[in-house]
Amino acid sequence: MTQIQETKEIFEKIMEEMRKRIVGNDNVIELMFASLLSGGHVLLEGVPGIAKTLMASTLAEAMKVGFKRIQFTSDLMPADITGGNIYDRETSSFNFIEGPVFTNILLTDEINRSPPKTQSALLEAMQEKQVSIGKTTYKLPEPFMVIATQNPIESTGVYPLPEAQIDRFLVKIPVYPPTLHGEVKMLLMKKEKMFADVDAITEMETILKLSAEIEKDVIISNQIIEYIAKLVVATRSIPSLALGASPRGSIALLTLSRSIAAIRGRDFVEPDDIKSIFFPVMNHRLILSPEAEIEQIRIREIIENILAEVEVVI
Repeated sequence: MTQIQETKEIFEKIMEEMRKRIVGNDNVIELMFASLLSGGHVLLEGVPGIAKTLMASTLAEAMKVGFKRIQFTSDLMPADITGGNIYDRETSSFNFIEGPVFTNILLTDEINRSPPKTQSALLEAMQEKQVSIGKTTYKLPEPFMVIATQNPIESTGVYPLPEAQIDRFLVKIPVYPPTLHGEVKMLLMKKEKMFADVDAITEMETILKLSAEIEKDVIISNQIIEYIAKLVVATRSIPSLALGASPRGSIALLTLSRSIAAIRGRDFVEPDDIKSIFFPVMNHRLILSPEAEIEQIRIREIIENILAEVEVVI
């Protein structure tokens, strides 16, 4: 079995396990798993009660990796995330006590409820995958991924994420409530047991191996690279946008497209792979101009227009 076939098979088994608890949102699960393989972070946006937290914890359970959750509140301090030096009277020295960030999948629930000082504690962890306390730097476990959630409709007691931090998320995925059919299916699932048991499909070492192999084995043609560049550059010349995507957006498309292709059982990237991930990779990196906000132009409309106008030559 090739590494690509193994990746596809593992993902299908993980999806099967997650469907024991989660109704719908297959695309969200695919993007979360692909982001982990790509070494990126995920921002889930949706109203309360639609299983954002459950998806994150179930994914970690199905992969048998470390999982910790932090409930962000207005009084949360940076040390509550990273840990810190604690004085030991017996030895008359300071000992470093690890915070919850030292795990494989870190769920930061309602991340926009904490002030910027606390949010900034995640910046180094998300970018360099390390934590600096005093003069010492501590490496985080591998793989490491932050899955953050936020409620898009609240405006009281929240602190919007600054552009520098939100740009560090590989994808921002909108999560929607289930349809009528999905709601009925969910209720039938919960009728007997609130949360079904989930089997561990893989483990940390396998995830690291697959992630390394994907980067080497999945081919991206020069035409696809040019297509990615055209799409990203197009975001920088739209009057409705005050800010287009940075080169980090191009790299995100390039990296994530490899993992998406592998999950779908291919060792090469297709234009449809880029199209399917363009919105979640871009929607948090584009900022509307004040005029566009007044006219109630939506980011989704702009992204759809870019995809329609930019052609790919194969």
